[in-house]
Amino acid sequence: MSNMRPRLKFGIVVGEVSGDALGAKLIPALNARFSSYGLEFIGTAGPLLQKQGMSSFFPLADIAVMGIVPVIKRLPSLMKRIHETAERLIAAKIDCLIIIDSPDFTHRVARKVKAALPTIPIIDYVSPSVWAWRPGRAKDMRAYIDHVLALLPFEPVAHQTLCGPPCTYVGHPLIERKSLFVPSVDEEARRSSEPPILLVLPGSRRSEITRLMPIFGETVARIKHIHGRDFDLILPAVDHLREEIETAAKSWAIKPRIIHGEAAKYHAFRKAYAALAASGTVTLELALAHVPMAVGYRVGAIEGQIRHFINVSSVVLANLIIGENVVPERIQGACNAEQLSADLLPLLSNTEERRQQLRGFDRLDHLMAIEEGSPSIKAADVIARYIA
Repeated sequence: MSNMRPRLKFGIVVGEVSGDALGAKLIPALNARFSSYGLEFIGTAGPLLQKQGMSSFFPLADIAVMGIVPVIKRLPSLMKRIHETAERLIAAKIDCLIIIDSPDFTHRVARKVKAALPTIPIIDYVSPSVWAWRPGRAKDMRAYIDHVLALLPFEPVAHQTLCGPPCTYVGHPLIERKSLFVPSVDEEARRSSEPPILLVLPGSRRSEITRLMPIFGETVARIKHIHGRDFDLILPAVDHLREEIETAAKSWAIKPRIIHGEAAKYHAFRKAYAALAASGTVTLELALAHVPMAVGYRVGAIEGQIRHFINVSSVVLANLIIGENVVPERIQGACNAEQLSADLLPLLSNTEERRQQLRGFDRLDHLMAIEEGSPSIKAADVIARYIA
């Protein structure tokens, strides 16, 4: 009798680094969940998935494109990669396909695979923002997606309302790192001492740095003039934009203390009294760290037109999860030093605006919690339901 374990072949398709990180955590959970099987993983992978032993059809840089204009410029090569990815997955006769985020790429692959292999389950890890814009996508997804694994707790209801595929909240990856946001006794003491620490977070993309650094610098100068008190200004810089950030900060009337590395960043989060931040995942990190914030964001003229089609009252994730706009945000033309300083000033003392945010962040902790296990384990459990 053969002692060979039965094989399961998973296709995993990611399009950028955030999906790569989710996939890298999912593979160990799948290996544990299907321990009696020999698992094989093929598809598109970044460095973290490759560390888990998965090779990639091609470098992720070939498809990791942000913004409308860059996508249009590279559309022929992107379509070629979509076709190649689907054809190789179909030829490999995979048992299950898991697509992770990057819906403009991964969903096109999923449609092609489902048409050729209609009986295999296709799982979408990270829901597209159907609750924000183009809600008709939810219903369309039923044709090629068997289940959606949601990172935000309100998304299952959104998919049900919009007649989308079955959807389960498995938890945001940040809740696996909740300990990073909980201050020690000494850090808590520093948070409430003088001078208060003010974080400035202008983004992690070059376009964000270019647009927001001048505005944030002017906002800080305005705060200093009006507030009249000293504060410790800290700017956590992403490594790949370190030089650009340091150069841009030289023109600021008040020079920030620029720090580098993830450990230094979260150490600052745990001590900070308030923050001025670009819209994005960092706002959810700040909310989990209970740091009141003002948020601003600007995009290019073409991308800016999309806001007219957005169906939600906020672009701040914490606001959407809480169900109340406790964090003020200024977008496009409203993102200016006058508006941002008006939002930020009340957060630098014990005001009702500050207390309202902190009460909202308490609710956020409860809303994002999952009963047991980790998001990766819960995701693997849902996937297991579809494997015969």
